[in-house]
Amino acid sequence: MFVADFHIHSKYSRATSKNMDVPHLARWARHKGMTLLGSGDFTHHLWLEELKHYLEPLPQKGLFIYNEVYFILSVEVSNIFSQNGRVYRVHNVIMVPSLEVAKEVNKMLSFHGNLSSDGRPIFGMSCKQLTEELFRISDDIMFIPAHIWTPWFSVFGSNSGFDSLEEAFGEYTDKITALETGLSSDPAMNWRLSSLDKYSLVSNSDAHSPQRIGREANVFECELNYWEIKRVLETKDVNKFLYTIEFFPEEGKYHYDGHRNCNIRLHPKETKEYNGICPVCGKPLTKGVLYRVEELADRPEGFIPKSATGYKSLVPLDEIVAETKGVDKKSKAVEREYMSLIREFGSEFNILVNVPERELLSKLPPRIAEGIKRVRDRQLEVLPGFDGEYGRINIFSKDDKEKSQQMTLF
Repeated sequence: MFVADFHIHSKYSRATSKNMDVPHLARWARHKGMTLLGSGDFTHHLWLEELKHYLEPLPQKGLFIYNEVYFILSVEVSNIFSQNGRVYRVHNVIMVPSLEVAKEVNKMLSFHGNLSSDGRPIFGMSCKQLTEELFRISDDIMFIPAHIWTPWFSVFGSNSGFDSLEEAFGEYTDKITALETGLSSDPAMNWRLSSLDKYSLVSNSDAHSPQRIGREANVFECELNYWEIKRVLETKDVNKFLYTIEFFPEEGKYHYDGHRNCNIRLHPKETKEYNGICPVCGKPLTKGVLYRVEELADRPEGFIPKSATGYKSLVPLDEIVAETKGVDKKSKAVEREYMSLIREFGSEFNILVNVPERELLSKLPPRIAEGIKRVRDRQLEVLPGFDGEYGRINIFSKDDKEKSQQMTLF
């Protein structure tokens, strides 16, 4: 079994950590329990040179390796284009099995935009043209529409997207390898659209810092090989693609509707009551992922397709530790506790998913063990994210925290 996170960024993408380099990524992959990472940003010439410097090619596998962590060449691209009198903004993830194919992809894309301007380059070509030109290069390419529900930059986005994959990709729709659900939706929300049944639903971190890799990921039981992973995803092999690791979608930045500047956060039903207009400023509300799913869904909540790959919703370990200590997750106290747990149990993934409850309770500090148990049991208080504002997950209620504080006095 291995855990893969295909969609990340390098230090050459906007708003990313300077530590998004190969050594830091490999170190944090081991902390997290990730076996396979997307390289991110292979279209950027400086990052590609770093990848060539650090990564050892494994041609028979279509992968690369550095310090026992495997990498797959990947990049997210931004397509901003006009079609039928409307502007669309769609992000897509491309993966390739070799530097030779990456070179050909970069050569083709260089005719459509400036590859050196950002690790996630922008092109004026349509989604259909992008897929047409990619698969003219090689049928080995994997193509995944990114975070498909995000309002501003996705194939189904409420402010920038289409109502169907066919509208976006035309006759190349069948070339899609899988669909990325994004942080603000989970597989259950996507199961409500029968048109998506034939696609594997993958989850990735879209990380901009090493600590955030693996916050969403994919768990496989297959050969660690580019072409086998491609086959498993394209055929929806549920015996080989076991499940995904998910954010609670409410924690994503665009789950609910609203206006951040007006401090207005609304469920889609409330948005409809206001006719999509902010009651504070009178401007159109930013409609989130849940609203958009409701618009396009042809099934009720709770429907599970027969061919569905399962999922597990988790809260990152540093967030659990931070809440038990009542401090920020970036504090030194959280870092010390986190690293102590990793040394004891091997990886974050192992702690959150695999370690039996009895062992958690016997070896971990009681509050941390209880926090992990509550996440596994989905016993949480959730304040949904909206209009670019992350949601908040409370593992312990206000009453729980007051009781804990009282106990420390005796």
